[in-house]
Amino acid sequence: MQRVKQTQWKAALALPLLAVAIAQTAWAAPVETQQRMLSDAPQPPDIRLGPLFHAVQAAKLYPDQKTFADAVPKFNPSSILADWQMQRKQRNFDLHHFVNANFSLPVAGETYVPPAGQSLREHIDGLWPVLTRSATQANQWDSLLPLPKPYVVPGGRFREIYYWDSYFTMLGLAESGHWDRVQDMVDNFASLLDKYGHIPNGNRSYYLSRSQPPFFSLMVDLLAQHQGESVYSKYLPQLQKEYDYWMADADKVTNGQASKRLVKLKDGTLLNRYWDARDVPRTESYMDDIATADKASGRNKAELYRDLRAGAASGWDFSSRWFTKPDDISSIHTTRILPVDLNALMFHLEKTLAHANTVAKHSDAAKQFDERASKRQQAINRYFWDDKQGWYADYDWQKATLRSQLTAATLFPLYLQVATEDQANRTASAVQTHLVKEGGLVTTNINNGQQWDAPNGWAPLQWAAVEGLNHYGKQALAKDIGMRFLQNVQQTYDKEHKLVEKYVVEGKGLGGGGGGEYPLQDGFGWTNGVTLKLMDLYCPKGVVCNNVGDIPKGQ
Repeated sequence: MQRVKQTQWKAALALPLLAVAIAQTAWAAPVETQQRMLSDAPQPPDIRLGPLFHAVQAAKLYPDQKTFADAVPKFNPSSILADWQMQRKQRNFDLHHFVNANFSLPVAGETYVPPAGQSLREHIDGLWPVLTRSATQANQWDSLLPLPKPYVVPGGRFREIYYWDSYFTMLGLAESGHWDRVQDMVDNFASLLDKYGHIPNGNRSYYLSRSQPPFFSLMVDLLAQHQGESVYSKYLPQLQKEYDYWMADADKVTNGQASKRLVKLKDGTLLNRYWDARDVPRTESYMDDIATADKASGRNKAELYRDLRAGAASGWDFSSRWFTKPDDISSIHTTRILPVDLNALMFHLEKTLAHANTVAKHSDAAKQFDERASKRQQAINRYFWDDKQGWYADYDWQKATLRSQLTAATLFPLYLQVATEDQANRTASAVQTHLVKEGGLVTTNINNGQQWDAPNGWAPLQWAAVEGLNHYGKQALAKDIGMRFLQNVQQTYDKEHKLVEKYVVEGKGLGGGGGGEYPLQDGFGWTNGVTLKLMDLYCPKGVVCNNVGDIPKGQ
């Protein structure tokens, strides 16, 4: 790889780290708020270290590109950069030695070995303290963002909190009776909204330019199950900030145009997409993105980098769902796609804001959000519904056409109760025919080596399916999916004594999944949470379910 030109680094330094600041009204924030937000945002390592960051990643000193992104400078980064500029042309300069002398590299934690004979449930309960972290203070040059309360990480290479992962982890914490930790996690996300105006992908400086699927309103719902209705009024300011982030520029964008995370269709309908405020290689997958751009023919590189980053914001990084050519990641066009699951989540946020304002006795605001939710529900059932095929799909707003691909995201309008009864019936039939496999719900029917494609299944998508199908009276299908996935998790645990990030759900070789940019990770937060929820859902009342064999089979 050739050295990135100095002009590119100057351009990178000028890029905003935040896409939008907190809005104090329904749509826009005052200038002083935006300035405060930007001043609070630390620089990510690729900006702070500039060409040194590029040189280290290009040298491929570490198997995982995230390693150097998470390294902590021992001295002022400006001084380190100046030293490197002076030393790098010396005859015997050793970059690896230079990095070791100037940075503290992340150290892998000890592999957790469960006690012999431990049941799956006991293993998960024992993992919660292993996965718990605390970072109330961070080194001023660390990419890690401090949080006020302890939090649970996914596991493996993921040493920080992740936004949508955390909701499914919190489901498991609640099942284990750790409501104090659920409270801590909600407070941490509320603090991020207060400080940065949005919940970043994770608590790292290099994640600040994007968010992830907006599950904060579901987190508030979960906490309210334990603490009551007052939770809604308590977190109303943060719910509003979440909404303002996603709906920024709603008063400015014109019909048929887009701005940041918002798209306004030609008829004036407002819908959402994924977006990242930066258009350079991802800090944590730097050389992967450069390699993808080098292979792309005729594509603007800045546009491609933004689409890769937006794909990471979706949580589905990566999937044929975002590609125009199913086997070619360089054909990714995330920003021109309106995702059905994202818009279903935004419907839930609007309904939650309506309810929270009712609890807070703000009747006018409650009515306004009810109306917005109703409009979004109508839009989802119009623009995302494929009546010919009988399922929900994503919408290409630039081409004004539905994308025909069936994915597990089709169940989100059921999960968040957007669908009509007829749409739910037809979607369930399509899912049963095309997506239910030996080990659970497959993510898509495209097998291309991407981790959010076949033959993989992911815990959060299993739970969305089970919950969504149960909402519409499809208990037998929900149970079938849940049991298939549980048996997959149990069998893998019996063989390997661990839970993993994703699973192969199709074919004879069930077990840990593959594909993507990094090896399969153990832990694993959201698998733990969903497994506990499924075990408790399908156990007879009052019976402790230690093994999948204790659970009655589906009808």
